[in-house]
Amino acid sequence: MKISKAMHEHADWVSADTSVSDIANLMEKDDIGAVPVGKDDKLIGMITDRDIALRVVAAGRDPKTTTAKDVMTEGIVYCRTNETVEDAIHLMDQKKIRRLPVLDDNKRLVGMLSLGDVAHSVGRDLSGELLHAVADHHA
Repeated sequence: MKISKAMHEHADWVSADTSVSDIANLMEKDDIGAVPVGKDDKLIGMITDRDIALRVVAAGRDPKTTTAKDVMTEGIVYCRTNETVEDAIHLMDQKKIRRLPVLDDNKRLVGMLSLGDVAHSVGRDLSGELLHAVADHHA
C-alpha cells in the first residue's frame, strides 16, 4: 500500500521561532504528539511532546520564551507519498521513530504517518513488529 493512502493528510508545521507554548496549544487542539519545524520553506526538525516534557518542563525553561529551534530534534527523517507503507516501516524501525512527515514530489509537506496509521493499514504481524522495534525497552 502506498503511504499516500495510509497517512493523515494536511499536516501543519511551525516556524523555528514559534514558542513552545504555542506549539503545545497546537498539539492539544489537534490531538497530536509531534510537529515538524520549518525555516525558509524547508523542514529542519521535529518537536514532540516528549521534547517539550524533557527539554522545557524538566529543564525549568519558560515555554513562552523558548522556541521550537531551542528544543527540537534537528534534522528530519521523512518519507514520500509514492513509497510503500512497508518502506516507511523499515525506516521507522531503523531510526526508532514513531512518526514520519510525508513529502510529495515537490518536497512539500502533505501529511504525517504515525504508528497508528501503520497499524490500520497493514496486518497485525507487520505492525506488531514495528511497535516492538520502536518501543524497545531502554537498558
